[in-house]
Amino acid sequence: MSQHPSKPVIEVRQVLKTFAGKREVKALEAVDLAIGAHEFVSILGPSGCGKSTLLRIVAGLTPYQGGEVSVNGRAVMGPSPEIGVVFQSSNMLPWLTVRENMALGARLRKLPESVWAPKLEQLMGMLGLKGFEQHHPHQLSGGMRQRAAIGQILALDPQILLMDEPFGALDALTRDRLNVELLRIWQEQRQTVLLVTHSIAEAVFLSDRVLVMSGRPGRVVKEITIDLPRPRRPESIKENPRYGEYIAELSSLMGVFKDEH
Repeated sequence: MSQHPSKPVIEVRQVLKTFAGKREVKALEAVDLAIGAHEFVSILGPSGCGKSTLLRIVAGLTPYQGGEVSVNGRAVMGPSPEIGVVFQSSNMLPWLTVRENMALGARLRKLPESVWAPKLEQLMGMLGLKGFEQHHPHQLSGGMRQRAAIGQILALDPQILLMDEPFGALDALTRDRLNVELLRIWQEQRQTVLLVTHSIAEAVFLSDRVLVMSGRPGRVVKEITIDLPRPRRPESIKENPRYGEYIAELSSLMGVFKDEH
């Protein structure tokens, strides 16, 4: 693994995870990674390699059997207000409006409205949800529901954003648009982001680094630093020869195509 100039915000050292059952399944073995402050890092790997399990371990949602996981130098013992998690499904409550859903986490934490209400108004504009505050989830498109779900987490002002295939269920065009939105939000907010994705192009477009995991039991087998200029815009980045080279390199690592020589 490469060395990072800043002290890591997220550290995973030799993590082991097994699932018990009739036949024990080893999901993760000797996983190491380190993510610095304000980095945007993506994880790629084959289906079933433990990417989502690893994300849930960092979030404090899933226990593990060996190794160490720390955030800001403290061992992860459970969920933390420093960490926000966005899943593939929006998890919005159907009987609440967009505004009520986005405020829900802050209300549950009993944060004063004077603290979260101005933030909520800013997020509504940033996420393109102005005018939809009183709509219910079923009245929104899939892309708008995911934007609201991201807003629900950002309203809590987490230092770290963990994202598990947040746009995986959306059509390609909506996914591309939301990638641009996500990048714009990150460039404004500068959280530390760890994204699990199956999309090589998404990982290259968004990330500072891409970590490639092996098949089960999953472990990090390669790290690729994405040296593309920021701010990134699809029309300019996709014309950059390095963009295509990164996609080709990661496609080869992921076994998308085999070297015939």
